[in-house]
Amino acid sequence: SEFLWQEGHTAHVTNEEANEEALKMLDVYEEFVQNVAAVSVVKGLKSEMEKFAGADKTYSIEAMMLDKKALQAGTSHELGQNFSKAFEIQFSDENNKLQNPFQTSWGVSTRLIGMIIMAHGDDKGLKLPPNLAPIQIVIVPIIPKKEDKEIVMKKVDEINKLLINQRVEVDDRDEVTPGFKFNEWELKGVPIRIEIGPRDIKENKVLISRRDIDDYKQDVSIDKLLKEIEYLLIDIQKNMFNKSKDHMINNTTHVDSKEELINKLNNTEGFVTCYWHENKKDEIEIKELTSATIRCYPLDNKETKNSINHKDKEGSFTIFSKAY
Repeated sequence: SEFLWQEGHTAHVTNEEANEEALKMLDVYEEFVQNVAAVSVVKGLKSEMEKFAGADKTYSIEAMMLDKKALQAGTSHELGQNFSKAFEIQFSDENNKLQNPFQTSWGVSTRLIGMIIMAHGDDKGLKLPPNLAPIQIVIVPIIPKKEDKEIVMKKVDEINKLLINQRVEVDDRDEVTPGFKFNEWELKGVPIRIEIGPRDIKENKVLISRRDIDDYKQDVSIDKLLKEIEYLLIDIQKNMFNKSKDHMINNTTHVDSKEELINKLNNTEGFVTCYWHENKKDEIEIKELTSATIRCYPLDNKETKNSINHKDKEGSFTIFSKAY
């Protein structure tokens, strides 16, 4: 019944400083999720209805999972003086007068683990990006006969030492078949698998598979192995992020009317964008009719246009989606 989370709180002299801190932490979460977990996100501001209770503003990063539902991957709150006044938190300012500070709070939880599974995984199991994977490379020795073991394991040891700067695991178990090992390491999401047997040693090569591309196999000369591995780790990371980004782009549609918004949310999966004038009554109506909510007002689109729910009022660019 317990879960783990990372949480922070800060207190500031001015509202501007607090807001700056809240946005800074949002950037930190974005950097981790995109550069390490390889999941594309949208940074945005939550609606009044969806924001954290007691906050002046709630910022979030929103990701799209493979089933096209949204997942809130992290939040950062600008709390104003709401909590410092309620709990009588004070500091002495430069004039030696007691003031209530402006506060922030921010956090991510183990739902990020779920996010990595749901954004990258497939029927074979996990797919872990190299920057995050505890094991980046698994070496599987192929030993058809007992007399091959010594020569194969000697070469495996050389390759293991060659890849000293990477996170490598050698699977030298005798009690299971190579096929069993392949399935197990695919299940665990290890980015790169290296196979080497007696025939490969004679030809001075290894066979490489990458987890992010189905049925990818490549013979690589042992002399060029280090450079190839360094390239592949970067390329796999990039490819996994780009797949996540393309998935979000390809499953986002824009609408220009309230009727179209309701229809899209009920009949298609993914994100639906529009220009929306914030109104609690209308927001509840959309939620009741479609089970979707406002995910955020993206920070990178400040443009306003005529709203779809109040033709005579300006609307902010908004993302609606069904979510976890």
